[in-house]
Amino acid sequence: MGKRDDLIARYADDLRNKCGIQPDMALLTKVTIGCGPAIYDADASTVAAGQPGEIETVKNNFLIKKLGLSDGPQLDAAINQAIETYGRSEPNKYRAVIYYMLTRHFGKEAVYG
Repeated sequence: MGKRDDLIARYADDLRNKCGIQPDMALLTKVTIGCGPAIYDADASTVAAGQPGEIETVKNNFLIKKLGLSDGPQLDAAINQAIETYGRSEPNKYRAVIYYMLTRHFGKEAVYG
């Protein structure tokens, strides 16, 4: 297995064990690939949930630009819900896992066709 496959397996494990979600592996793979090289960078691969700027990045770059959603309080609520599901105290909230949960939350799986 390559490094990306190892990361996808780690993300699937987090979804199962930390979030209580049985992942759709095909979608998780597509979301992970969609994150690009960020998954290989220790800082960029995680979401710093305590930093407002990071939440804005998730909202603007992923929810609005990638998923094509309109800005509004529902986006902040969904991000908060994903962070709560992952566990606020969890130090490593992987970007691909957060993006996967948000993709499913908004029913935007078709974006990854």
